[in-house]
Amino acid sequence: MNKELATDAEAAIRHARFGKLPERIRYEDMTTEAEVAPGGPGDGYDPENSWKFYSCLALDLGL
Repeated sequence: MNKELATDAEAAIRHARFGKLPERIRYEDMTTEAEVAPGGPGDGYDPENSWKFYSCLALDLGL
């Protein structure tokens, strides 16, 4: 019988702490909108700077 009282007390403590879910967050509150200028930097192909982004495992290993 003492075990049941202890379990009920522990259950009451758990329910007081975790008894309800947090408030829902609306989708609109999780997203942001930002204006972007059309044709900004990085949109076009630049052949002179393309080597900066080239990655090849054989070249990295010196083969």
